[in-house]
Amino acid sequence: MKEVIQLCDKKFRVMIPAERIDEAVTAVARRINADYADKETPIFLGILNGSFMFMSDLIKKIEFNNELSFVKLASYEGDHSSGEVKTLIGLNNSLCGRHIIIVEDIVETGGSIAHMVRDLAKYEPASVEVCTLFFKPACYHKEFPIKYRAMEIGNEFIVGYGLDYNQLGRSLKDIYVVTE
Repeated sequence: MKEVIQLCDKKFRVMIPAERIDEAVTAVARRINADYADKETPIFLGILNGSFMFMSDLIKKIEFNNELSFVKLASYEGDHSSGEVKTLIGLNNSLCGRHIIIVEDIVETGGSIAHMVRDLAKYEPASVEVCTLFFKPACYHKEFPIKYRAMEIGNEFIVGYGLDYNQLGRSLKDIYVVTE
């Protein structure tokens, strides 16, 4: 593990090592396993691109039958949110009466989650919950509850483990925080 890295014009230092991420993923998977063990084939709906590493590790720890699907949303430009959520790739699964677990890399303001929950409602699912690797409680101002939070963090700008800065840093196994 490199302690400091450079991506474009910014330097980052290690904030959360891979081992701690794995412990958090294991803990949130246990909660989901307990809550969904008796449900009929829930769908894990990953939000691309950021959730791919988290979704991969999470699903390996799930102990019940499930389906996987992905959607692609965009709301970021560089290191800040544009405030507008766009759907770039949509759903093709039958969702009526199904239990859906949205899998996100990070929940900040909740714009993407609000967009997804609103879109999913028209399919009449049995339930919709959110599982996120990182949750920023100080930034979140939506009413929809975020039930499964692997880790809570402050308002830091982070990269690694699926999160990027200008499309760089997603493949890092640790989480890095920008340094001033």
